[in-house]
Amino acid sequence: QVQLMESGGGLVQPGGSLRLSCAASGNIFSIYVMGWYRQAPGKQRELVTTITRGGSTNYADSVKGRFTISIDNAKNTVYLQMNSLKPEDTAVYYCIAAAYWGQGTQVTVSS
Repeated sequence: QVQLMESGGGLVQPGGSLRLSCAASGNIFSIYVMGWYRQAPGKQRELVTTITRGGSTNYADSVKGRFTISIDNAKNTVYLQMNSLKPEDTAVYYCIAAAYWGQGTQVTVSS
């Protein structure tokens, strides 16, 4: 079993920034890829970004150039730095590690 603890969501104005964190614990030795999904109201869940323990990353086109994922292997923690936030980034953001999901953290971008 793997447990994922997310933090860092909240309310921010358009153009602002937020940083999400996801700390993994438990049987983490088999985890090679971690990332973030998001789900906006009335929309399907979408993949935002992934990162391997070696640091290889992928991003959805909608967030390229604005979001940055990073990993601290010593702390088993993944970070998502979100800059230039837009109202359409409003969603519940879920941390993922292999088949495991976090509980989600709300990000709201609104003036």
